[in-house]
Amino acid sequence: MWEYGNEPDLFSTSAQGPVRPPTWNESTYVSQWLNGSREIKKGVAAACPDLASYGFLAPSFAGVENHLDPVTTWNDGLDVDKDIELISSHNYIGGATQPGVTLQGTLMNHTSTVVSVTRQLNVSNILASSDVPFILGETNSLYNEGAPGLSNAYGAALWNLDFALYGASKSIRRIHFHTGLSFRYQAWQPQDTDVVPKGTKPPYYGNIAAAAFLSNLTAATTTITEIPLSNALESAYAAYVNGALKRIIIINMHQYNYTVNGTSTVLNPVPRPTRNYTITIPTNTTAGSSGHYAPAALPKLATLRALRANGSDAITGITYDGYSYNYELDNGKPVRLHNVTVGHTVKVADGKFTVPVEDSGAVMVDFGA
Repeated sequence: MWEYGNEPDLFSTSAQGPVRPPTWNESTYVSQWLNGSREIKKGVAAACPDLASYGFLAPSFAGVENHLDPVTTWNDGLDVDKDIELISSHNYIGGATQPGVTLQGTLMNHTSTVVSVTRQLNVSNILASSDVPFILGETNSLYNEGAPGLSNAYGAALWNLDFALYGASKSIRRIHFHTGLSFRYQAWQPQDTDVVPKGTKPPYYGNIAAAAFLSNLTAATTTITEIPLSNALESAYAAYVNGALKRIIIINMHQYNYTVNGTSTVLNPVPRPTRNYTITIPTNTTAGSSGHYAPAALPKLATLRALRANGSDAITGITYDGYSYNYELDNGKPVRLHNVTVGHTVKVADGKFTVPVEDSGAVMVDFGA
């Protein structure tokens, strides 16, 4: 898969210095892109004649509201050669130095995620008739490498999890989380630098929880559906495998800091709240209009798997289902921590049960195979 040009919608307006004139428009960009992409194909054919096939991901715009419009670009013939395999767009929730950016208001906030992703959906829905999958080819929390205390804290893992699952529920086919050496929002640091030591970072745990919830996407047809909640600081999703309900996840983004104000060395003296979520599984056994149905025999027991840390401001001590991926323990391999309670189950009575989720935490409800 090839990408020819990164964020060309900023070429004539970039704060780093424009490389195209203000008059540069979609049709001119398309002409230049086709000229370049065709030359790439010629070069590949000459150098790698045995290469079976390849395609492009494009247009890789920085967003959907910049100097070049993605829909106009597509309609102007960007894919006239039918070699674009993925429609790629970039998305960030905000900027690292934007005024007013906070962990609670910007990242640990489902409404903030919905507003941001909806801008992308306004484009993906229009382009759906092309039958080319729409992806977020570059995304993360706060552009310009993230912000300390925000993008590199446990709260960002909760954002990461919510963002990934919300995108999946809206048919965004892939999400590529941007990373770089010593970036604040990176999932891991591959080597020591004078700024950041080698190690696993908080956002990685959001990836782990999302992967566990999605499970093996190659073994069956998995569909993610959002469960609407009324509070902007909470979200929930259901995973259906071949139409049957298999997993539910609840993400409680009410901020609880381990330290006073999240910036102090003094531990927070306020007890951590836990909220109870009552779930009722539908009793219908045939597929409805959505194509989803509950198991013919309602489960009697569910296993709870928690994503947790001491607080949203935590940088270390994060686990998913009792496992730590800290580099210091076993070079980043999963290590079961014996001081973390796992294997908690809840009884399901007539399809109804209650799940406790602490503030700044997430719990997956697993109904088994």
